Amino acid sequence: MDTNHSELLQLPPSEQLRIVEMLWDNLGSSTDAIPLPEWVDREGRRRMDEMIADPTLGSDGASVWRNIESRNG
Repeated sequence: MDTNHSELLQLPPSEQLRIVEMLWDNLGSSTDAIPLPEWVDREGRRRMDEMIADPTLGSDGASVWRNIESRNG
């Protein structure tokens, strides 16, 4: 696929966002594996190890939703 990136960058922000959302939704519905860089895996493992070492660093699901709801009124 040949994409002219300069044309995409010329689009207004609202149109760029629409395209990003369309691509994100398409990736989310795909059953294909999405290759991730090695650093993403390393960072995920680092964070997991950190949480295992000190569980007080995290929040449970109920707390997360309470925080979200309090911000959105």
